[in-house]
Amino acid sequence: MWVYEKKLLYPVEVTTCNPKLARYLMEQYGGADGELAAALRYMNQRYTVPDKVIGVLNDIATEEFSHLEMLATMIYKLTKDATPQQLEEAGLGPHFANHGHALFYENANGVPFTTTYIQAKGDPIADLYEDIAAEEKARATYQWLIDLSDDPGLNDALKFLRERENVHSLRFRESVQILMDERDRKKIF
Repeated sequence: MWVYEKKLLYPVEVTTCNPKLARYLMEQYGGADGELAAALRYMNQRYTVPDKVIGVLNDIATEEFSHLEMLATMIYKLTKDATPQQLEEAGLGPHFANHGHALFYENANGVPFTTTYIQAKGDPIADLYEDIAAEEKARATYQWLIDLSDDPGLNDALKFLRERENVHSLRFRESVQILMDERDRKKIF
């Protein structure tokens, strides 16, 4: 289904070890409004939407997985050289005790990822509005992460991700319009 090229969607440059910032980025890695939740939500919703918009859900879900890969790279680069003491000071002591330097799907507070984050109503228009909201929440979170960071290279990648959320929101809005036009079209039997 996919062709994998060992290259990030957008380059990720990190200039310093910063476990505290890594902890904040975990919100987008394994949080309720993060990339994993979005990718799984869209993949799951594909089964109950009309053929006219399945491609949008599939394409965006696939891109969300690439965003997840970028976030994993950011978190890894921000923590790979951190000492256990630095991780503890950043609030990542429990994470380190449980996972070492490995990544784990959890939010910034250390709460593990749960499938309750994945919304699916079975009504295509309701699901697409949920998807628009998810993209807008992710966009807002990326902006707040940018506001917390002073790393220019990292901020460049975060800005890229923020703008992709805008594009996804627009694509979902277009999909809603396609379905509404189809629903409202006069049917002659």
